Amino acid sequence: MEVGILNSQHLGEKCVICQKNKLKGIHLYTSYICTDCETDLIKTETDDPKYRFYVQQLKKATTPEIYS
Repeated sequence: MEVGILNSQHLGEKCVICQKNKLKGIHLYTSYICTDCETDLIKTETDDPKYRFYVQQLKKATTPEIYS
């Protein structure tokens, strides 16, 4: 799935894991995960130090944003 250009200063969507704007990725609940992070996440073993980082970042995906 590709996300189109929204305006000249914003390309793609902000990834909940790497915090960078990317064009390709998936939506998980209310969050967006870029293809690069998705691929790395799938390949990361649970005993790898990066695993804890991914778990912390993915916790953001379960917390819906509240708009007033």
